[in-house]
Amino acid sequence: MADVVLAKRVDEAGLAGRVTVSSCGTGDWHVGQPMDTRAAATLLAGDYDPSSHRARQFDPSWLESNDLVLAMDDTNLADVRRADPDVSPERVRLFRDFDPVDPGGAVPDPYYGGEEGFEEVLAMVERTCGVLVAALQQHPQIVEP
Repeated sequence: MADVVLAKRVDEAGLAGRVTVSSCGTGDWHVGQPMDTRAAATLLAGDYDPSSHRARQFDPSWLESNDLVLAMDDTNLADVRRADPDVSPERVRLFRDFDPVDPGGAVPDPYYGGEEGFEEVLAMVERTCGVLVAALQQHPQIVEP
């Protein structure tokens, strides 16, 4: 969900030519599959298009080619950091480090709950993406080639 929301916000801010948004999981369970239908329905209701999203697995080489890698929870954060223990902690962070309401926590996995869990995650993602895009706009050196 965060991938779809952030990509749309980056595009709306006019940063799409300088900022690339992509997502992946640390496991290979759903590689190539579309997102959960409940997540897609929640995004559609929020005026987002989830149709092109497909699950991918994290590739450690991405730590060299990406300026910032955001993990959704502590387990994913540890998995990514383990791929390159020397990577700067500023470049591999929790997504919610940027959450203006409750920074530093995990994005809860709504998979085993009801629709309200997906709505809660979308609200969390939207407010956090707002802060991320504002930071990119205020600090153009982050996105300059």
